[in-house]
Amino acid sequence: MATDFQPIQGARMDDSAIDRLLEERGYGVLSMADGERAYGIPLSFGYDGDDRLYFVFVGYSEQWKKMIYADESAAVSFLVLDVDADGGWRSAIVSGPFERISADEWDAAREAMADNAFRPELLTEVDIREHPQVWVLDAEEKTGRAVGTE
Repeated sequence: MATDFQPIQGARMDDSAIDRLLEERGYGVLSMADGERAYGIPLSFGYDGDDRLYFVFVGYSEQWKKMIYADESAAVSFLVLDVDADGGWRSAIVSGPFERISADEWDAAREAMADNAFRPELLTEVDIREHPQVWVLDAEEKTGRAVGTE
């Protein structure tokens, strides 16, 4: 049933439409919290098509905010957004547990990032031998909405 708010609110996306968006877009915003404050950062990601999103933390800041918030966040959410020039849009929010992967899982993460990350060549060549800064979000919940894109 359409409402007056349909152009703003959009229509619910089914799981296959959400999966397509995750496969087509290689970047979004990861939201974490330390118990008191929230922290959102734009990141490229790899999606394995089976409810796992992989992230490589590269770069450096004096505060190491990404690492601090990641260590404090048992669960996170990730927003992927796609807007076209005609006013159509799609968005999906993926939520679930967030943890650092072991070196043994790097091949699966590298493959997922090579498939759909933004600038995958920058992420798949990272040396992670001893202390991987690679994290995985296990998608326990996926929701999405869209207007004029299907």
